Amino acid sequence: MTEATVRERADVAAGLAAHWQALDQKLAEYLTPEARSKVERAFRLGAAAHHGQTRKSGEPYITHPLAVAGILAEMRLDTDGLCAAILHDTLEDTLVSHAELAAQFGEDVAELVDGVTKLDKVKFRSRQEANAESFRKMMLAMARDLRVILIKLADRLHNMRTLDAMSDESRRRIALETLEIYAPIAQRLGMNAIKAELQNHGFAAYHPLRHRVLEDHLHQLNGNRRDGVAKIQQSIAAKLDHESIPARLVSRVKSPYSIYTKMKTEHKTLAQVLDVYGVRVVVRETMQCYMALGAVHGLFKPVDGRFRDFIAMPKANGYQSLHTVLFGPGGTPIEVQIRTEDMDLLAERGIAAHWAYKSEGSAGNNAQSRAREWVAGLVDAQSRSDTSIEFVEHVKVDLFPDEVYLFTPKGDILALPRNATALDFAYAVHTHVGDHAVAARVDKKLVPLRTRLSSGQSIEIITAASAQPQIGWLEFVVSSKARSAIRHALKHMQHEESIEIGHRLLDRALEVLGASIEQIPAPMLDAYLQEHRLRRLEDLLAEIALGNRMPQQVAHALVRDAVTLDLGTMARGQDKILISGAERGVVSFGNCCHPLPGDDIVGYLSAGKGIVVHQAECPNIPEFRKNPDRFVAIAWDREISGDFKVALKVVVDNKPGVLATVAAAIAECQSNIDTVEYQERDLRTAAMLFVIEVKHRKHLAEVLRRLRRAPVVHAVSRYVG
Repeated sequence: MTEATVRERADVAAGLAAHWQALDQKLAEYLTPEARSKVERAFRLGAAAHHGQTRKSGEPYITHPLAVAGILAEMRLDTDGLCAAILHDTLEDTLVSHAELAAQFGEDVAELVDGVTKLDKVKFRSRQEANAESFRKMMLAMARDLRVILIKLADRLHNMRTLDAMSDESRRRIALETLEIYAPIAQRLGMNAIKAELQNHGFAAYHPLRHRVLEDHLHQLNGNRRDGVAKIQQSIAAKLDHESIPARLVSRVKSPYSIYTKMKTEHKTLAQVLDVYGVRVVVRETMQCYMALGAVHGLFKPVDGRFRDFIAMPKANGYQSLHTVLFGPGGTPIEVQIRTEDMDLLAERGIAAHWAYKSEGSAGNNAQSRAREWVAGLVDAQSRSDTSIEFVEHVKVDLFPDEVYLFTPKGDILALPRNATALDFAYAVHTHVGDHAVAARVDKKLVPLRTRLSSGQSIEIITAASAQPQIGWLEFVVSSKARSAIRHALKHMQHEESIEIGHRLLDRALEVLGASIEQIPAPMLDAYLQEHRLRRLEDLLAEIALGNRMPQQVAHALVRDAVTLDLGTMARGQDKILISGAERGVVSFGNCCHPLPGDDIVGYLSAGKGIVVHQAECPNIPEFRKNPDRFVAIAWDREISGDFKVALKVVVDNKPGVLATVAAAIAECQSNIDTVEYQERDLRTAAMLFVIEVKHRKHLAEVLRRLRRAPVVHAVSRYVG
């Protein structure tokens, strides 16, 4: 070993010792010597396991876990949480096993490390899918122990602080993920200090030029305007002192990201964002918050409509404060936040405040209980999600920065995302209420379920036992709970319908062979299901209904001694499957011919789609006859429901305003336009193809009559492509 190598290793060891001493000094402020000793053991194992590994910056890798632990030590995280933070990459990047961690530090530490660990060893089709599955795993681990997300947020924060060592592409990817996922999670958990830093680092990495412009702008404002804020702060302090309200005042400046967000959401220029500075008033007791509010309103005129009482109605993350905007000297608006010391700690640390508080019912524990409620909702959402990517989208939807506060008929308060509808409220009350909702009363006024709600409204949901979720509901709900519950219900309903239709198709095929499902010996049926890797008979029936398996082929396999039949004539003389239009997913209607109730129709089993309904005169029928075994005997039911698409060819004058005239005529017949396109145009006329929604042939006839009366219409006819 050369002298240079020895010297280099000594420098590395000295550097690591310095890093550990810096962390140990923080630990000494609140941990016992025994606890610090356990954390040191974790450091030594981590340093040995990561030996030889370096970061992109060239530093020993162990400096990163130590920095993560340092961030958590500032939150006063417990011993096991700190050990897990130091060891959080060992399972992923070293030879250390779960069993080894559990043996040396306990199962809690091992589980925490496992919860933070990505799924890099599992093969996924894309980076997006891998990231989504890792995120899903982390959120489920978070449901068991909230310390998982604290470690992950601290990990992400240190990575953002040291992002400069990464490539441009990596910086932008990590920054976007931070802005879309991790900063909103920190906000949802009430950890505003970490949220703000994640946002600013992410903003600087993703929009470096915009960040620099805003920073320069803030630097230019540091003169006169800051002096004005200082004078306002002095005036408020003097007023509170005069009123004998003990308080601590802190000035604050909007971050570049906060200014940028306000410019985007409120469509303002940089010069129009005036409330860049603000003052925070921190008092001892809740009652003093309202006394201080009266004092500052007596000192400066408040801006109308800019007062929010988050003490009486806390945010979903537990945040409590009074917010008011005052007209300062020269008309400059100044935001003033008023809260207690406990509320201030909670606002900065969120769920992390739990480890600073020990008493039941304290602010920290309250924040933790709210966080657990939110995580429980996420666990419910993931159980209803088919893929990890879908689950991540649910989480994104749920991470709204603003809420509306609504009252139940009993006076309870529910917080929902901004732009929430009456249906979102119904699902927030209970999934059963949402599934059977038909209308709502908002402040005792009857309104439809798609009605947007505003803070302070009282909501009553009207239900009916026969009501069921509709696919159209997904177009207007905004909460992740409502969206996941609706999708789950629709999938369940589709599955039940597919089983029923599959049962009828297989029954018909077996009947031709002189058998029935009930007559098939159980061992033969079980053997068929096992051979085709199907768990139960219902799965087989669903596969048949969706067109993935031909009922005739299944019937022949189940009845081994059956004679060969003309598959094209098997359905003759059998009962037809009745179509009502209410079927979901299992039955669809061909876009080539757009069949309507009353038309002669045929059914065609299409793989993955189920029964596709076509007109008997559809131009694609000759092509379908090449697979006669896929034909299904169908007919219209007596009871028809829903809207049906139909194509119309309309020849009109080629002049301005014609499209509006035709569209108005269609709308007068209570019909919706799905698509419209020009087919042909010359100097005098134009041929347009409309796809509209009608309820039946009679409704279509009404639309045709109305169009023919329009002076700009030369001809109109039903179109079959």
